[in-house]
Amino acid sequence: MTKREPRVLGFSADVWPRILAPLMMGMLLLGGWEFAVRHFQIPYYLLPGPLLIAETLVKDWPSLSAALMVTLRITILALLVAVTAGVSLAVLFSQSKWIEMTFLPYAVMLQVTPVVAIAPLIIIWVDNVQASLLICAWIVAFFPIVSNTTIGLSSTDRNLLDLFRLYGATRWQTLLMLRLPAALPFFLAGLRISGGLALIGAIVAEFVAGTGGTSSGLAYRILESGYQLQIPRMFAALALISLSGVVIFLTLSTVSHLLLRRWHESALRMDR
Repeated sequence: MTKREPRVLGFSADVWPRILAPLMMGMLLLGGWEFAVRHFQIPYYLLPGPLLIAETLVKDWPSLSAALMVTLRITILALLVAVTAGVSLAVLFSQSKWIEMTFLPYAVMLQVTPVVAIAPLIIIWVDNVQASLLICAWIVAFFPIVSNTTIGLSSTDRNLLDLFRLYGATRWQTLLMLRLPAALPFFLAGLRISGGLALIGAIVAEFVAGTGGTSSGLAYRILESGYQLQIPRMFAALALISLSGVVIFLTLSTVSHLLLRRWHESALRMDR
């Protein structure tokens, strides 16, 4: 008979330290930041305090929230395209070593080429600004998906592969019933990495494009605030970017845990 874990407000007892510890550290850091700004009388146009940033965030929320939606839309679309293309290419790699040897070096080239260097060219070549931003964000997010999924598909237990061959399973049956489930933890690990990279790619592309108007994202709000010396507004936009990255990572981590918690060792709680 298994021992039931103690729960507090719907969470297991070992979850609360993981929530409270970073929250307490964050409060201490913000409190120290606010104290230092006030104690040393640092001008707000050099370093605003957390309270002023929060006030600016509330005051400018209509424009900042609209810009946030633009950036998040590009990020999510880029991640979806990266997942679709990355998994498809990884499956092709697993089916033919010749295809992997032919195309993998080009995927590596996309990864090692700084997006800030090729973003101006993409923006020039593609007439639609939103499409060019999407391409830039996709380039950054693509490689972890294809790399991790390829490794996962290639790491299938050889004994299970022999068992499938023994029972006469076709190549596609082996792929769907064995290789893809075995590669799921690797894919999810790459997905968590690509989520943050897609956001970074979107921000970098917006910096390079520098387009304004109602379709501009948070990166343009940072540039605009810098030109106008509205430093608290710049920090407010930066805070939204950081919080968005944290939310994306936590969301993808939760999805990973829900998919793996019942069968994979990485999601099972170790017995103490």
